[in-house]
Amino acid sequence: MYRFLEAIAGDYMTRDVQTVARDLTIRQLGEMIDRDDYNTYPVEEDGQVVGIVTKFDMLKCFAFTPTQMVPRYADLMNRTIGDVMTAEFIYVRSDTRLTRVLQLMVEHRIRSIPVLDGGHRLAGIIAREDILKALAVTAD
Repeated sequence: MYRFLEAIAGDYMTRDVQTVARDLTIRQLGEMIDRDDYNTYPVEEDGQVVGIVTKFDMLKCFAFTPTQMVPRYADLMNRTIGDVMTAEFIYVRSDTRLTRVLQLMVEHRIRSIPVLDGGHRLAGIIAREDILKALAVTAD
C-alpha cells in the first residue's frame, strides 16, 4: 500500500485520449459513446482543453422541469457539445499523487479526470479503472 501513496497520475493514466470539438452534435457524441464505451471526452480547441463532456451532460439535455418545455428529440440531438459541455472542470497534472486523484473522484463523484500539462494541453486521462489497477499493482 505504501507504493500507492507514492504513485502519480502519469504512471497510470491513459495517454492516447479521444477528444471532441465544440461543434460536434449531441447525435455524433451519442454515436461515439456507443462505439467507444467512454464516459468522458475532453473538449479541445486550438490544442487546449476547454472543457469536458460526459454521458451525464448529454442526459441533462433531456431532463424535464416544471418551467422548461422540452424541444423535439431531433432538435436536441442537433445541439452541439459547446451547448452542454462543462467548461469549469476538475483536472490534474501528471505529477499529481494518485491519493489526490482518488480523493477528487470520491468527493466529486467523477469517473475520470483529464491530465493536463502546464499549457492546458492534454497529456492523458485517468479513470476509476486506472486507480483500481494502481491499487492492485502496488499491493503486491
